Amino acid sequence: MSAALQRPVFGRRQTPQDGAPDPVAPVVPEAPHQPVQAGTAEAMATLRALCLARLEPAAVAALPPDRLMAEVERLIGEIATERRMQLNGREQRHLAGELVHDMLGLGPLEPLLADDSIADIMVNGPDRIFVERRGRVEQANVRFRDTAHLAGICQRIATAVGRRVDEASPMVDARLKDGSRVNIVFMPLALDGPYISIRKFGKKAIGFDRLVGFGAMTDQIADILKLAARARFNVVISGGTGSGKTTLMNAMSQLIDPGERIVTVEDAAELQLQQPHVVRLETRPPSLEGKGEVTQRDLVRNALRMRPDRIIIGEVRAGEAFDMLQAMNTGHDGSMSTIHANTTRDALTRIENMVQMGNMGLPSRAIRTQIVGAVNLIVQVARQRDGGRRVQQVTEVCGMEGDVVILNDIFQLEMLGEEPDGKMRTRYAVNRARPAAQERLAYFGLDTAWMEVLSRP
Repeated sequence: MSAALQRPVFGRRQTPQDGAPDPVAPVVPEAPHQPVQAGTAEAMATLRALCLARLEPAAVAALPPDRLMAEVERLIGEIATERRMQLNGREQRHLAGELVHDMLGLGPLEPLLADDSIADIMVNGPDRIFVERRGRVEQANVRFRDTAHLAGICQRIATAVGRRVDEASPMVDARLKDGSRVNIVFMPLALDGPYISIRKFGKKAIGFDRLVGFGAMTDQIADILKLAARARFNVVISGGTGSGKTTLMNAMSQLIDPGERIVTVEDAAELQLQQPHVVRLETRPPSLEGKGEVTQRDLVRNALRMRPDRIIIGEVRAGEAFDMLQAMNTGHDGSMSTIHANTTRDALTRIENMVQMGNMGLPSRAIRTQIVGAVNLIVQVARQRDGGRRVQQVTEVCGMEGDVVILNDIFQLEMLGEEPDGKMRTRYAVNRARPAAQERLAYFGLDTAWMEVLSRP
């Protein structure tokens, strides 16, 4: 440990070893202070400003969070004594925590990020912060000091992943160290101060067993999806915002053979694949001069040159849909992607529209033929009005009759009513017809297992 860190890092005391002041602001004798009422906003602001003025940035950066917390709490006590402020232990710890979170983390959002029961954090300006717990949205009892405080946190998030957010570039997608996805809207687009939307992801990977336990699907659906992954079906997961698409994709990816080379393409990296051979690619926004942009389509095209066994696209939004279909049609079986749509039929329509966006003049029939040849299974997920996230449909893409794509709904969620506690009563209608992908299942020796799963009551 350096000599600077062996001495007390904060405070106005002198070290007994050499008589030199601590590595903070120089000690200046001060006139006696009049008592200040503790606990008021003015008192806390004064304490905060005095603490920040005495911090040594280099020493702060070198300290672990727990040591920094202890030193800041000690410094607050010393300043409160000098200022004749009566602070109780709770107020002292609370202010120390605020300062440490501001210096090392995301300010008042840190306690929310540490709360595993929270799935989403939505900041609508400095004093309106909402969270989602167990599917219900409620207002949190935290706030930013002002708009400037919130703006500083936004810029810290963007800078950490090599992006920027300001008036010239007021929208950005980013991620936190734990993989949580972040969207920021800055002034002047944000009228009430910067807006932040954070989608948290659990520290532990969620597998099919936990999804069944949550009521997101039945054992029967889980077993069918496991077989689809083992048979290298190309899967599209469809649903609305916050419906659980990425969670389901992470669960399905756990069944990929560890020896396979997987290339992921995302706007903001959020997939949590457990395999050892994963190549993660992330888009890049343009520079201040408008140059250097790398789109998802660029990355998908490059991924095809990287000898992938599977390509996973975090979310298809535009012309990269065509490149996704090309990848699925050229030997990269077992690829996956997500898309925003309301039903499995709508998902196919959206893919067709996005291909047309990137390839003007391509006939609809040609696009649908590509889709039928590429996509084997579409899984529709949704967030229900009771807050639960459930699989709504599992649909097989069977082929074409004329210009119409033929779909087979293997599972279809049916609503039966509502329980006294507000939970929805549901069941799945099961289609036990022979799958169109019978030959593929037979090739992997899974055709009998598929029919056995469907025949279960």
